Amino acid sequence: MELKRRIDYRNVFIVIYFLVFISYLVIGLLPANATDYHISGHIIIPSIGLKSDVTEIETRDGKINTPDTIVGSYSTNKNKTLLIGHASTVFESLFETKVGDRVLYNEQIYTIVAKQVYPKSEIRMSRLLRSSNRNTLVVMTCAGQDLGGGDATHRLIVTAEAE
Repeated sequence: MELKRRIDYRNVFIVIYFLVFISYLVIGLLPANATDYHISGHIIIPSIGLKSDVTEIETRDGKINTPDTIVGSYSTNKNKTLLIGHASTVFESLFETKVGDRVLYNEQIYTIVAKQVYPKSEIRMSRLLRSSNRNTLVVMTCAGQDLGGGDATHRLIVTAEAE
């Protein structure tokens, strides 16, 4: 009888251990979520099923730091906003967008007017952020060969103008 109790307790311990372990994997290893950021807006691209919170970002030492799991926005001009995100997370389907697709950003509807991939070395932020006559979104993510550390050799740039 005593041997049977030990086995029962051992089985209970094993079940509890696996439940805790699985909970840790599901909850503990998930990347930071939007609650870790100050949310300043929202973006929806229905054609690729994208829905994300957006946080304003700032430059540090002349570099823009991309949020891990949501979209970051940066602007130096009233009519032009740069939206950036990682191709491995929030913008994993951005390559599937097409000219003519709609983008909803902060309750304003935009239409994609251009989509191109450029070598990272050719990207000029001053040109990307230059003022525009229309409200314009420049959506950018990494493309090309992975360089590690969330960087790559190229950038996918999707341009959308307000309707």
